[in-house]
Amino acid sequence: MTTILTRINKKHLAASLLAIVVVGYSTVPAFAMQTITTDAQEPVTIQVAATATGCSNNPGPFITLDGTLGLNPVSAQFTFQNNDKGTHTYTSTATATAVAQGSTITIPKQPVQGGVGGNPYIFIQYMDGNGNPLTAPVFIGRCVQGNMNGFATASIPVTLAANISALSCDNTGSDIDFAGTMTTNTAIVANVIFTNNADGTHTNDQVMSAQLLPAGVSIEFPKQPSLGGVGGNPYVYLQWLDANGTPIGSSDLLGRCVQNF
Repeated sequence: MTTILTRINKKHLAASLLAIVVVGYSTVPAFAMQTITTDAQEPVTIQVAATATGCSNNPGPFITLDGTLGLNPVSAQFTFQNNDKGTHTYTSTATATAVAQGSTITIPKQPVQGGVGGNPYIFIQYMDGNGNPLTAPVFIGRCVQGNMNGFATASIPVTLAANISALSCDNTGSDIDFAGTMTTNTAIVANVIFTNNADGTHTNDQVMSAQLLPAGVSIEFPKQPSLGGVGGNPYVYLQWLDANGTPIGSSDLLGRCVQNF
């Protein structure tokens, strides 16, 4: 009888241990994603091509605009360190590309009709969504030239959003996953100015507007390989960098590797 009870107890013990192991595996905490947002100014290069027809018409010519908006590079630098007081003895950094060098946004074709007749001079001034000037007026040519180009640089407000999650946090090293977007916080509008005088002392002009970029356009960051740092559950910081490696805003403490991800 004792032998039978012992066998039964062993079976119950084995079943209990198996249940604990199964529960243990099923309750391992999954890493959640954390989102960090930062408002910034993004320099842009505006390259507009203009095609004109009907230059002698009354009330004026027909203009078609298109082109590209060139974006300045932005990087996300992650710092892994083993304490949060600045007295750390070991730190490592990993940098990810947010906006890559050479990234552009295509400007869709925009028709603009109107202005003074008689082969006017044509200027373009770039404005934000509230009508505030982003640039001075840029002279692009006279109507009969047919094909004209306007080049300018400006800076627009954007929101940088980083989605970060931890992939591993142990003594062998820490790895995080990074993705995100840059979203425009204003529109870019082209005021096309037709004038019969090239000196700015015109007595007869017309201004027509075309939207080159709406607010709320999101540019997704390219997919990156996982970013690694020091082991032992480090503190992780995020710092945005501009094209020259200059910090954008302040550094954000994301938390310890297993704590807030």
